[in-house]
Amino acid sequence: MIAALADGESLTVEFKRHRSKRDLSESELVEAVVCLANGRGGMLLLGVEDDGSVSGFGPSPADPQAIAALVLNRTQPNVSVEATAHDIGGHVVVSLVVPDMPRVVGTRGGVYKRRALGVDGRPQCLPYLPEEMLSDGLFAAGQDYAALPARGATMSDLAPGELDRFRAMCGRDSGDDVLTGLSDEEICRALRVLDTSVTPPRPTIGAVLLFGKEEALARHVPSVESVFQVRDDAERLRRNDVLRAPLLRTLDWMAERIEPFNEEQEVMVGLLRVAVPRVAPEVVREAVANALVHRDYTEIGPIRVLLSPESMTVSSPGGFPRGVNLDNLLDTSAPRSPILADAFKRAGLVDRAGRGISRMFRAQLLAGRDEPDYATSTDSSVRVEIPTADADLGMVRFVRSYADGRARDLPLDQVRILHELRHSGRVRAGELETALRLSTAKVRTASTRLVEQGLVEQIGSGRTRQYSLGPAYYEAASDRDAYVRVRSTDPLQQRQMVLQYVDAYGSITRSQVMSLCSVGTSQARALLRDLVGDGHLVMQGERRGAHYVMPTMGRQ
Repeated sequence: MIAALADGESLTVEFKRHRSKRDLSESELVEAVVCLANGRGGMLLLGVEDDGSVSGFGPSPADPQAIAALVLNRTQPNVSVEATAHDIGGHVVVSLVVPDMPRVVGTRGGVYKRRALGVDGRPQCLPYLPEEMLSDGLFAAGQDYAALPARGATMSDLAPGELDRFRAMCGRDSGDDVLTGLSDEEICRALRVLDTSVTPPRPTIGAVLLFGKEEALARHVPSVESVFQVRDDAERLRRNDVLRAPLLRTLDWMAERIEPFNEEQEVMVGLLRVAVPRVAPEVVREAVANALVHRDYTEIGPIRVLLSPESMTVSSPGGFPRGVNLDNLLDTSAPRSPILADAFKRAGLVDRAGRGISRMFRAQLLAGRDEPDYATSTDSSVRVEIPTADADLGMVRFVRSYADGRARDLPLDQVRILHELRHSGRVRAGELETALRLSTAKVRTASTRLVEQGLVEQIGSGRTRQYSLGPAYYEAASDRDAYVRVRSTDPLQQRQMVLQYVDAYGSITRSQVMSLCSVGTSQARALLRDLVGDGHLVMQGERRGAHYVMPTMGRQ
């Protein structure tokens, strides 16, 4: 409990003031328990302010057993909490340990709430909407939404052209060509999207999603909608196309609209001219396919693809499936609909081994661009931002040149470390763990292997151990001079160079730091952050207008 007080409120910890009954009524207390029970369970602390300071339980003495009985009697189904009174610095705090309930929980008065992140990014108790209950209930019961019967639907509600589209996809190199010779009904049986409990068999929701005519989609899955948008440098919307169509057609439709905007950069590798697209085709396909397959179709809202000068952003309704989070995203495959995921795999559209997101990361990094970013995803939406800014041509040359292409076979963890070092210069092992969300063991194993290959150098040992790119990397990247620059410029010298520049010219921007110190975006950002944190500089302005000045100038 002491750790919970120090760490603050989260999705599994909530604080409630309880100096008097006016602070927290019995109904509000029960609703707070319901909220946690409909999340992942957790701990409710009574007698604690929102900022984590202990104000104490009052006004009457705490009776943990009576509080537990109150919760048990006023929840449906009944929630049994573990209630305990604690003495914290002379104040009483009552902790309620709330279990993660297998079913949706409400109050006896019919109030349903769930713990989730609000629009401000902070954990809150929000209304638990019917469509969210349906989705969570299906998941808890092991029920695939795509397996539900489409009441009243017949095979005539499926579009023959969409089934032919599926056959054509299966006939490609990565598809399951066994399916190409099957009839329409046989394909539906093979994909488990035919309800055989009735005679004649009828399509399920999954069949309508994959092959349904537009009127069938509108009738059975009205939440189906896709939006393609393009914004320019001035944030003006230049394109806003909307489609309501089955999933395979939607995937092709999105690819056709993205292609004209997917410009290529060219880089010379020896005597060869290599074209590098803004977004690799496999990244486009995987990102859009993931949105179509893994979105929550019980929730209203479109999947959205937004192209801007700096990124391609793909968003879809519904948070990550249970068991998937930002820390295990690259290692965990838990499709919301195994039936839809299997159909896309058999059509050769996504990775059969469930490593699609890992492949997206690898393709981005080997193309010299930053990895996909899922950090702005919430409990109600998955959002991935795929950078499309100019490629790091040094990384592209390395990939094309290193040991006759062996760079393509480097494990993903090693590629991620090389990319981070390329942009951040010297980095401590702990900083790599934080930046890449990797365990200590994974960073140690990957970095050791890179050191053995001469691609990375280790400086120091123990907790002060740092890593930087080694000569073998710069040799393959055809950039020997950069190795000398990196080795000769240490962090203290970089700090001094930035401060001297600001002293001479009044201010500096991040791009000017990158040019001045010959560092990448991440290292320039870290350098400026440290200088601000140490009180040497003050940031003024926001986003593109951000610049840094001396503290005395910042107060004028």
